[in-house]
Amino acid sequence: MTDQTPGIPRQQQPYPGRTGDMTPAPRDEMADYRGTGLLEGRVALVTGGDSGIGRAVSVAFAKEGADVAIAYLCEDDDAEHTAHLIEAEGRRALLIRGDLGSEEACRTAVSRTVDTLGHLEILVNNVAYQAPRQALEEISSEQWERTFRTNVHSYYWMTREALPHLHAGDAIINTSSINGLRGNRTLIDYATTKGAVNAFTYSMAQALVDRRIRVNAVAPGPVWTPLIPSTMPEERVEGFGEQVPMKEAAHPDDIAPSYVFLASGRLSGFYTGEVLAPVGGETMPG
Repeated sequence: MTDQTPGIPRQQQPYPGRTGDMTPAPRDEMADYRGTGLLEGRVALVTGGDSGIGRAVSVAFAKEGADVAIAYLCEDDDAEHTAHLIEAEGRRALLIRGDLGSEEACRTAVSRTVDTLGHLEILVNNVAYQAPRQALEEISSEQWERTFRTNVHSYYWMTREALPHLHAGDAIINTSSINGLRGNRTLIDYATTKGAVNAFTYSMAQALVDRRIRVNAVAPGPVWTPLIPSTMPEERVEGFGEQVPMKEAAHPDDIAPSYVFLASGRLSGFYTGEVLAPVGGETMPG
């Protein structure tokens, strides 16, 4: 990691949150990252690519030579800024607005990517929704369904639509979470979806190994993204991430290199069915 994050003060935003309203500002532009052409000539589609981890991954991919399509919900300012960062690297950026909790929106995201950018080699399923609750009884059926549609159904729909365009050497990367590895008492539905993402990753890796399409996941610990102040009560935002052994939340720039590693056949060509867990020093039994 780079310089230690200043203590995060109390703050709150409407969902899905805006990067520019966060204090401190997240490091999410990969400003000090230097690419070496690992993804030259490839096309990536990143869901939730407008901000947070998705932004950092999109910019890192561009610095490695990829054109990047970004599927996002409604954060136009954040998405346009990410597109500018991609284009500053001499790569093409495509913005695709829509709610990926809809099957049709997922179908459109893949078709627009291929129609506009010509092909598709890397799919990053990264979009996520969470809403903390103190007890299971406080989670409505509507919330449970929304969390699953965003965090699990979209991964299925996006992967299914992308598969006809993927070939040997291509990659699918799913964003999981430490909460999918060890649970979370106030994020029961979210943690359950992230456990499902891990199982989906393992299963698809087995299903696609004969086609030499690699499927892996990244399961971060606490990361300072717009999802945090837009979904958590302000008292939980204060000091966010200080509970891990490293005593701070990661920034998106700290997490994005894991995605570059998994996207690059040169670096991770013998990796499939793996879950990388950048969690700030926390260890888990089992």
